[in-house]
Amino acid sequence: MTDSFSDSSAVLPPNPADWHAAPIPLSYYSRVPQHPPVKTLILACGLFLATLCTCLVAGAHFAAAYAQNQAVSWDEFVRALTLLYRHPFALASGLPFALTLLAILLTHELGHYFACRHHHIHSSYPYFIRFPTLIGTLGAFILIRSPIRTNRALFDVGASGPLVGFLVAVPALIFGILHAKFVPGLGDPNQASIVLGTPLILRGLAALFRHGVPASSLLLHPVGRAAWVGLFATSLNLLPAAQLDGGHILRSLSARAHRYSSILLPLLLVALALFHFWAGWYVWGALLLVIRFFRFIPIYNPAPLDNKRRFAAAVTLLIFILCFMPAPFIE
Repeated sequence: MTDSFSDSSAVLPPNPADWHAAPIPLSYYSRVPQHPPVKTLILACGLFLATLCTCLVAGAHFAAAYAQNQAVSWDEFVRALTLLYRHPFALASGLPFALTLLAILLTHELGHYFACRHHHIHSSYPYFIRFPTLIGTLGAFILIRSPIRTNRALFDVGASGPLVGFLVAVPALIFGILHAKFVPGLGDPNQASIVLGTPLILRGLAALFRHGVPASSLLLHPVGRAAWVGLFATSLNLLPAAQLDGGHILRSLSARAHRYSSILLPLLLVALALFHFWAGWYVWGALLLVIRFFRFIPIYNPAPLDNKRRFAAAVTLLIFILCFMPAPFIE
C-alpha cells in the first residue's frame, strides 16, 4: 500500500477490545513518501553490485572446494580474492553461490521493506554490506525513518524478513544436499582447516534426502552453501534482543521479556565464546550490549497480537531453533 496519510495530533484511543477487527485510524500514520528518493535507489544498486563482487569471490572459492572435494580454507579464499584483478572472468564459477545468497538476503530485506510500506512506515531501500569475508558479505539492512506505532506493525516488520527469507533458503538447501558429495573427515577439525557447523535443519533434511550419510560429511553444492549462509544470517537476525528482528518480535509479545532478554542474551553469547564455541560471539555479545543503550522506537498502542500473529511468532521461534548454530565456524 503506497497511499500517504497526514499526521495528526489527536489523542490516540485506548486499546480496543478487538484490535484485529478494529480499523486503524488515520491519525496513527505520519506522512510517508510514495517511494524513497531516487538517489537512495542508486546507492542501493551500487552497494548491491559491489557486494556481488565480493560474493563472487566467496562463490569461486566454494566452487573450487566443491570441484576438488576439499573443505574451505583461508589460503584458498585469499587466492580466490586475487582473481578480482588477475583473472576476473574466472569468478563466473562463483555465480551459483553469489546469486543464491543475494536472492535470499534481498528477499529477507524486501520482506521488511514491504511490511513497512503496508503499515505506512518510512524506510529505505535494502542496503547491502560488502566485505571480503569467507562468505563475501556482512548481510544487508534497511533504515526505518518513522515511528512504528502499533504492536501489530512492530511484529509484521520484524517477522516478515526471516519468514520469507527462510522460504527461499530451504529449497536452495535441499538442492545443495541432493547434489552434495560425501567427503569423509570433512567435519573433523583435525583434517579440515575450517569446519562449517551443521544446523538442525541441515541434519534433518540430510537424513531425509541422503539417508545414512552424516550431515557433517556432506560437501554441499555452492547453492546449498549459500543457503547455509542465508540460514545462519536468519538465526543471527532472530536473536531475541535489542533491535534485531527477533528483538522486535519478542517486544511485540512482551516488552518486559524483551528488556530482560536484551541484557541476558549478550552475556550468554559471551559465555559461548568463553567456552570456545566461536570467537565471533564476543563481537555479537558486545554489539548487542551497545545496541541495548540505543533509544527504542516508542509503541503508541501496545494492544496484544492476534492469534494469527502469535502462531507466526511460534513459527519464527522454530526457525531460529532449526537454524541456530553455537559453533558455526570451527578452526
